[in-house]
Order: sequence, then structure tokens, then C-alpha cells
Amino acid sequence: MKAQTKAMILAAGRGTRLAPLTDKTPKPMLPIKGKPLIHWQLAALAGAGITEVVINTHHLGGQIESSVGDGRQWGLKVQYSRESTLLETGGGVVKALPLLDTDAFWVVNGDIWTDFDFSNLPNTPREGTLAHLVLTPTPNWRERGDFEREGSWITSRGTSYCYTGIAVWSLAAFEGRQSVAFSLRDIFFQLADERKLSCQVHSGVWHDIGTLDQYEALTSSTNPLT
Repeated sequence: MKAQTKAMILAAGRGTRLAPLTDKTPKPMLPIKGKPLIHWQLAALAGAGITEVVINTHHLGGQIESSVGDGRQWGLKVQYSRESTLLETGGGVVKALPLLDTDAFWVVNGDIWTDFDFSNLPNTPREGTLAHLVLTPTPNWRERGDFEREGSWITSRGTSYCYTGIAVWSLAAFEGRQSVAFSLRDIFFQLADERKLSCQVHSGVWHDIGTLDQYEALTSSTNPLT
């Protein structure tokens, strides 16, 4: 099977729960182990064979573009989908579809820290599905999970597993959708109800950098970031 070559990083959000850090720095540019989080993500994608990345931007997006540039330092071609108004995760993907221009692609949240090996991610959703998610057992710092599963199938919404912010999407999942503000979770939960959502479980390192406490705990001198 031909390796996946295109991915999107969702990097447009305001990161309001991380204020004041995000008042002057976009969340994907916050430093982790001495370099911006998004740099780690780009390196991981390139290491898995990705050659083209689309990054959506809105809040302080110029800082991301100045830091990442055209992506050549990772051997990537990076393009930007600039949002004049914030379109959330779903509308952001829809707006970027002309740049992705492929039947299937990966989407990664720009605010996650993980040791997930992207080379283990399938190139396309499996037959009969429209998306494939990477889940993790719900950590104790999360108030609730997202899904239940049986093997590699998501069976329902639930509390046992969290969505990691890593997914494989079929272009067909966005048929008829407009580039207006909506969440990808709207599609996830619909597909879960229709049993058209597959999954794999990552049991390694995963952090959703959503709050000041989470960021400070992750980057503290006593935390080895594992």
C-alpha cells in the first residue's frame, strides 16, 4: 500500500485556558524540551513518511508561519490555511480541503504531546468506515472519556477511552459540509452511532495541553516528559 503523504495540523485555536501564556504565543508554539511543540509534531510526521502538511492558523498565526516556514527543515512542504474567523476543528478541515486535495489524510491536534509512532497509523480508514481514531485509556486527569470500543471498532460514546487528537479521515466524511464553525466531534459521534468509526489504542505517553496546570506539570523540572 502506498504510504500516506498528507497531513493537517490543527493550530488555529486561541488557547484561552492557557492564558496568559497564549496571550502573546499561539499554543502550538509553546516550548517543550527547548523547542516549539509544533516542531516536534512536524518531525514525527516527517519520520512517518509524510511529505506535505497543511496547518490552519488564526490566533497569532504569523508566529507559526515565521517559525515553520515552508517546512523544508523537516523535508516537508508546508502550506497554510488562514482563517479570518475561527472555524473550530471541523470547519477548519473543510476550509483546508482544497489544499489537502486527496481522498484520505491524517489530522493531528496542534496541542498534544505524545510518543505515538505515526508509522503505525493506517493510510486510509478501513472499508466501510469514514474515519479512524487513535484512542488512549482515559487518564485520571480527564473528567470524562469519549468512547467505548470492541477490538478495533468504536461502539458508542462512553468514558473508557479518550480521543488523542490523531485521526485518519476520508474525504467522503466531509461531503456536504460547509466551512463554518463546527467541531469534528459532531462527525465523530455521528459516525460512532452509525458504527462507521474504527480505532486503535495508544497506551504510551499522551498529554492534551489544555490548561496552565497541564502545561506546567508537563514541563516542570521534575517531569521527564514521559
